[in-house]
Amino acid sequence: MSVDSATGSENVAEKELAANVENLSLNEQKVEKQEIKKIDIVLHATGSAPILKQKKWSVDQEKPISAIIKFIHKYLKLDAEERLFLYINQTFAPAPDQVIKNLYDCYGTNGKLVLHYAKTQAWG
Repeated sequence: MSVDSATGSENVAEKELAANVENLSLNEQKVEKQEIKKIDIVLHATGSAPILKQKKWSVDQEKPISAIIKFIHKYLKLDAEERLFLYINQTFAPAPDQVIKNLYDCYGTNGKLVLHYAKTQAWG
């Protein structure tokens, strides 16, 4: 009798362990899906700034605006001393440390965040 009860408790423990491992892997997959979330941004040239061939980009939601500025600067092959200004809704320049998700939550429209870039100060 004691052998059967020991085997039965081992089976229960193995089943619980298997269920816990499965739940853990499911939770990890959910976390990975949340981390991959991207936000669509649309970039419009303003003033004398060169026009991008591709205007719509999908960007990681946790990136700061400074990463977008660096990307545009590099994509347009601007000199290191050339400045680039980025505006939201043609009105204000966000702080470089602002996270894209926060800006999208406040100023996003139709599933996109519209950004205007310029080589000289244009608004605000």
